[in-house]
Amino acid sequence: MLSPPASFQLPQVSAGPHCHTDQGLLLASGKKTCLDVLSLLMTLLQVHLLPEVGREVTAQPTRSSRRRRGTFVRRSGFRSAARAGGEERGTGSSRGTGERDGPRRPRGRGELVAGAGPAGPGEAAMYAGLQELGVANGEDLKETLTNCTEPLKAIEQFQTENGVLLPSLQSALPFLDLHGTPRLEFHQSVFDELREKLLERVSAIALEGKVEERYKKLEDLLEKSFSLVKMPSIQPVVMCVMKHLPKVPEKKLKLVMADKDLYKACAVEVKRQIWQDNQALFGDEVSPLLKQYILEKENILFSNDISVLHNFFSPSPKTRRQGEVVQKLTQMIGKNVKLYDMVLQFLRTLFLRTRNVHYCTLRAELLMSLHDLDISEICTVDPCHKFTWCLDACIREKFVDNKRARELQGFLDGVKKGQEQVLGDLSMILCDPFAINTLALSTIRHLQDLVGQDTLPRLFFFFLLKFEESPDLLLLLRMLSLGQGAWDMIDSQVFKEPKMEAELITKFLPMLMSFVVDDHTFNVDQKLPSEEKGPIPYPSTIPEAFTKFLQENRIACEIGLYYILHITKQRNKNAFLRLLPALVETFSDLAFSDVFLHLLTGNLTLLGDEFALEEFCTSLFDGFFLTACSRKENVHRHVLRLLLHLHHKVAPAKLESLQKALEPTKQSGEAVKELYNQLTEKLELRKPSPAEVTETPSMELPLPAVPTPASR
Repeated sequence: MLSPPASFQLPQVSAGPHCHTDQGLLLASGKKTCLDVLSLLMTLLQVHLLPEVGREVTAQPTRSSRRRRGTFVRRSGFRSAARAGGEERGTGSSRGTGERDGPRRPRGRGELVAGAGPAGPGEAAMYAGLQELGVANGEDLKETLTNCTEPLKAIEQFQTENGVLLPSLQSALPFLDLHGTPRLEFHQSVFDELREKLLERVSAIALEGKVEERYKKLEDLLEKSFSLVKMPSIQPVVMCVMKHLPKVPEKKLKLVMADKDLYKACAVEVKRQIWQDNQALFGDEVSPLLKQYILEKENILFSNDISVLHNFFSPSPKTRRQGEVVQKLTQMIGKNVKLYDMVLQFLRTLFLRTRNVHYCTLRAELLMSLHDLDISEICTVDPCHKFTWCLDACIREKFVDNKRARELQGFLDGVKKGQEQVLGDLSMILCDPFAINTLALSTIRHLQDLVGQDTLPRLFFFFLLKFEESPDLLLLLRMLSLGQGAWDMIDSQVFKEPKMEAELITKFLPMLMSFVVDDHTFNVDQKLPSEEKGPIPYPSTIPEAFTKFLQENRIACEIGLYYILHITKQRNKNAFLRLLPALVETFSDLAFSDVFLHLLTGNLTLLGDEFALEEFCTSLFDGFFLTACSRKENVHRHVLRLLLHLHHKVAPAKLESLQKALEPTKQSGEAVKELYNQLTEKLELRKPSPAEVTETPSMELPLPAVPTPASR
């Protein structure tokens, strides 16, 4: 007999010569319904559900070989199956799934061989649904073989009744035997192809026809296939049907929820239907993501990469909300308003419990992520949507211009009586550090513009009498006040805008502008020719009222801190050293918050050359940082970050004293110890080697004494 070429491969059924002509497989031509295909899938499963004897003698012998070997040539196989009469059902259809340990007979041509041994109770439950659907399985074959007198004929009849009903296939199967292709491999190929076609068809049904009709088809298909949901080979079909049903029957949802494996395998569309009625379960899913989000923010704030150009606020809003956590939460919520409300409630609760402002950031990012996907079902019902959208544009530009200021003010003024609870969400959005950063920077810029317009005398008069002449500046202060009061408002449930203190405008801002004028005057004097310069030293003291404002007024403190960041970024050492003592005691220790210290350490890199001066280092480290290192570990970490970056600029004597002062205690966290070890290693590398320290001997030789002529 001629051997087939080595490159010969068994074609897939969907591409075979009979798939469009025989009545058994018309799926490719679209003439079979999903229920019919599902029945065919279940029939194919039977080939894989036979006990040991069925797997060993499944291949039908040819007539010639039957005459040579005799009718009962495989009786030993039948007897081994009889001895294993107490076996449970066999394994599933997936290739290699559920193979059992035990001895194997040499496989004849075309035989399907699987391991022997009883199936576990889990496997028995896995295939229990076949009997409910009237599909024969391994138990049926075992019963038949136990009661029959001619097992080969019984198996042949079982194959005929439950095999693939393609008349032309019967003559092709022996040809596969000649190539040594197991029947299991053939049936698995058919099964996989049919399953993929069925999955495509289910997805197509979910999009075509009238809504009632297509969902009725899917519900019928789910009803017929759900009993096989634990069967790995059929499970993708069941999950696909459930995924496309807008409302899965509650009974089936409960069964999925009760089984961890099924719950893990089902699509997020199905999980949403489970979550919306199980807040605790949804909370368990969301909680790890929220922890991951906070950890990611803290890692950025404490990053060893210190730069004034690339800091915490550098990424754009759209870049930030492409992060893993925001995207996962967006997918979990989908278009479900109830789940969205749950997430917001989680964020409010955690914000109240921890005072961590990063939860406010996530609240805004989540809403804008849904906005990017045009999820109108949620965006239209969130009263903060348009306000957040406008504020997001300001954060992107890091400035609130006149046009957007009017829009934001319109939203705030548009809060109607009886809807004051909206202020709670608006305040939480304004408490986002990215929003605070934008509002504070815009405030400093407005003050600079007023000074640059040479309108200082009129400005003081304006501050005292006519607030309405600068609505943009007043709006910035209003939003800063609302954002900084978010925690108090949500905690007290008193939804009312906090009153702005008049002294903030009549005393603090003019005082801050006087600092700007001092800088301006000093800089102008330094640029004059030497003969025109007056004896104007830079002011070294600050008004006591300024320090008091930073201690007692939160808005004044926030603006004051951003002004100090501003002068540091301008490399204004004199102004920085003048105002630095006021930072030791501030409202709620805002000067020692992670966001401020992150920005300050980045800006201080611009003053790197000043670290060589004893006076500068003493004022910065001894007068500010070290006052809080012992009681605030985050300050300890930020100082070590700064020294890791600028240690080569610091004088050796000062660096040595700082190293001793910053040595971790037993109570210090691992992060502090790790940073300190890194700093120690860097300092060790900078120390000169002993050979360099040893004084090199002089190479000059002493000249011999020469007597003078007078001495002779």
